[in-house]
This record gives sequence, structure tokens and C-alpha cells, in this order.
Amino acid sequence: MRALRTLAWAAALAAALAIQPASRAQENGARMERVADRQPGEGEGPYRRLVIRGATLVDGTGAPPRGPVDIVVAGNRIESIRAAGTPGLPIASDRAPRDADREIDATGMFVLPGFVDTHGHNGDPDKAPNATYGYRLWLAHGVTTVRGVGLYGGSDNMSLSDRQRSRDNTIVAPRLYAYVVLGDTWTVGAVNTPERARAFVRWAAEQGYDGIKFFNDPPAITQAAIEEARARGLGTVAHLGQGGVAETNGARAAEMGLHGITHFYGHFESVLAGRRLPNYPNDYNMFDEQWRFSQVARLADQIVEPGSPEWRAYLENLLERRVFMSPTFNIYSAGRDVMRARNADWHERYTLPSLQRFFQPSRTHHGSYFWDWTTADEIAWRRFYAPWMRLVNEYKNMGGRVTVGSDPGYIYQTWGFSYIQELEMLQEAGFSPLEVIQAATINGAREIFEPTGQEPPFGIVRAGMLADLVIVPGNPLENLKLLYGTGHMRLNPETQRVERVGGVRWTIKDGIVYDAPALLASVARMVEEARAREGARP
Repeated sequence: MRALRTLAWAAALAAALAIQPASRAQENGARMERVADRQPGEGEGPYRRLVIRGATLVDGTGAPPRGPVDIVVAGNRIESIRAAGTPGLPIASDRAPRDADREIDATGMFVLPGFVDTHGHNGDPDKAPNATYGYRLWLAHGVTTVRGVGLYGGSDNMSLSDRQRSRDNTIVAPRLYAYVVLGDTWTVGAVNTPERARAFVRWAAEQGYDGIKFFNDPPAITQAAIEEARARGLGTVAHLGQGGVAETNGARAAEMGLHGITHFYGHFESVLAGRRLPNYPNDYNMFDEQWRFSQVARLADQIVEPGSPEWRAYLENLLERRVFMSPTFNIYSAGRDVMRARNADWHERYTLPSLQRFFQPSRTHHGSYFWDWTTADEIAWRRFYAPWMRLVNEYKNMGGRVTVGSDPGYIYQTWGFSYIQELEMLQEAGFSPLEVIQAATINGAREIFEPTGQEPPFGIVRAGMLADLVIVPGNPLENLKLLYGTGHMRLNPETQRVERVGGVRWTIKDGIVYDAPALLASVARMVEEARAREGARP
């Protein structure tokens, strides 16, 4: 999905030609607002010494939970992890260390590594004009790192400055890693030759970008840019959309040396049965977004048998080349049940009215293609998910790395909440809860750092790693819904009353302790203030 709002036809054209169009608001002079500086009380720390006491730890390596433990943090690093007692027995209250500047009582809570979102965008002036909205929602859901695959676009690009301000902890935001779309923000001219592609990558490296995102560039240009990016330690990821997948599908992109494939594009086009190209209806028009997204689901009827030798050969090709998959299951989930997506629990309190308007069926909003979405369309999408999820799960079972990306701001997906839905959908695909957490933590960290040749400094709870942590009341392995900012509704077994439980309690990023409910409350105020300004109703 794009980081910018665009006319539906322009979005399709951009996907075909790798052009980053301006949004309507930007064309009218509206600009993204600068994220305000972090204020006193917005996060506390880092501390000389912080101790999280009595927690159960899920460390992100894939190891089972263990506890109770005390986690000692010095500054922005984990200093030690200490056994705090025996399960089922009272815990001594006088255990070392006793000189902490702050202690968090995490009795009955689980601690996990901070989550990594490998597919992030900010909004644009039409739907979320200040990135603090998304940054706070991400942090409130335990997301401490975001790889922006176009955090901003065009003249509003504050990706690098936000990244630095986040590193300095002068804004309330996750860690940010900035990828730039091939050709975007460059003023030298079109990237229309391999030589210019290499020049663009050199420019991006000099500017300080962490990687390059591809859409649908000619193969020679894509190949040259990937080679230059690899030579300079930059990551690469591709959305292999319909406009260019006939020339570069997933198999071909992997052979070029691409680090990661996001979404589903490129996979099924690599395992078609009895043909090389998808069989589109003769009156198909890719610029018609409902046509485009409804027909995507019919692609599942054109592939080889899942599990067949051809299917396995494709996955082995990706595995041999160490390609990462970031499926972003959640961003298309409205296709299989649009009413559920439209009426999700969080919209009333946490979705901006401008974002709600963007989500409504429209021929001029990219991804708002439900202008006549039918039962048959939803059934086709439900059927599409079965082989897609199987492909991703089998890749994981073979040893392939799968990461968690949410692609928020489109198709009824609100920041933070969409990330937790992605975790749930990975479990639906066949991942065990521990495998889900591994995908959300160390796998995402490795996708960011592997191109650099360095080991990631976060993604695992271990002594010496950066103090990026999520503290959750209850056991998210038992129920991932406990991670939603709206919590989980259940019938209390003792009182027989309906209650909401869960929600992240604290998110620790770089040793700074953020109160997750307070972050959610600040977003709720933004929404209420926006409604008051507009005279809008929930």
C-alpha cells in the first residue's frame, strides 16, 4: 500500500510505473505537521537502574516462558535477568538488587521483547496529518521498532529527521528505520536506466536511508538497484504489484538478490498452473480498484496444487536466497468480511474522523474499493487466504524467516490495532504463539540488520541487548487478544459479569518507560478534539 492518498487510477499507475504521486491535500497545499517534542511526563527514564520484578519472560528466541524473573535494566541496556523464586511458592521480598531508581511490580504479568513492525507508513494530510497519532498507537501496542517503507512521501518527507529525533528520544515514537521508494524525493530526474538506478541508491546511502523499496520497475533497473544496495549495506524490499509482476515475480526477484517480499504479490504468479501469466477477464481494468482487488482473490484458482513439487521448489528457491516474507495478512482482511472491519471495537474511540472518511467506499481513495463489494467477493477472499497462509506457514516450517508488518492507514486498518491483528492472523496461518512472537521480534530485527552485516541489538530479551520491552497483564501466548489496546472482553468466572482485560501496561523503548494506557488516552483526546473541530460524530 502507498504512504500517500491518491486517486485510484493514479495509485494503479504508480504501482505500474513506480511513481509516487502527491495526495489531493498536498496538491491543495496541505502539509504533514511536525511531530511535537516529547514533553515532561511522556515516558520516564532511562534510569540508572530499573528493575522489573516477578515477571514471566518470553524472550523472543523461541524458548518457552520462564519465571518468575527479575529483569535489571541499566540506562538503555538489559543488565541481567535473575531467577526470582519458584513457581507456586511465595517470592522473597528482599531480593537484590536493592538500589534501583525505579521498580515495576510485574507479578502475574508477561514480559516480551519490543515488537518490530516491518511495514510502516505514516498518514498524509487527508487522513492522519500528524505522525504522532500513529507513533503513539504503535507504542501503546508494544511496537518499539518500525521499518518505514515510505514513512512519508514526496515533499513532506520527514523520515530521516523523525528517525534521528526518535534515536535522541526527543519525540514519542518507536525506533524508526527509513526505506525510500526507488525514485522518490530525488530531484535529479527519472530513474529510467540501470545507471541512474545505481546513482539513486548511492544518493540514498549518502542521505542516510536504511534501504530501498521497489514497486514495478523494469527488471534491468531493479537488478542494478538491488546490486548497488547490497554493495552499500542497504536493505531491499518489494511490493511486486500487478503492473510489473509479469516481468519480475517472486522467483525472479529472489534471483536478483532481493532481501524481502511484502504482501502476497509475486508469490502465486511464481506458481501458476499451466500458464506463465495470470488469466484476467478480458474486460479487466487494473485502474478500477474494485476490479483489481476482487480479481486478486481469484488468482488462488490458477495456481499449482499446494504442496506439489512446483510449490516446494518455489519456496526452496526463496529459502536458498534467504528471502524474508512480510505477508501483511491484516491489510486485506476486510476483503473477507468488510462489516467486521468497518465496525471494529477501536474505531469509535481511536480512529480519527479524517481516517474514517478515507476508509469509506470511494473511487478516489486508494484501498477504499468497497463501492459494491459482494458476498461472492468475500467468499473468494476467504478461499484466497487458505493457500496464501499455507504458503507462508510452510516457508516458516522450512526455515524461512517471516516477519510482522501491518501496513496501517488503509482498508479500515488503524495503527497499532492492525499490528495485533497481524499476530492473530499468523496464528490462524498455523504459527504457534511462540512462533508468532519470534516473527514479531527477532525475525523483524534481523530483516532490518542482516543487510548491514551486523547482529541486531534488539529483538531478544537478553543481557547486553537494548531495553525494548513489552509488559502485559496476563498471558498473550494463551490469548493474543490481550495485546489489543481495547483489551479482551470476557465473562468473569467469579462474578459472572462481562469485563475487559488485558491491554499492554508498559512499553519500554530504549530504557524509557511509557504508560500504554496513557498513550491510548492521548490518542483518544486527539480523536475527540478532531471531532469537535469538525462537528463530527463517532
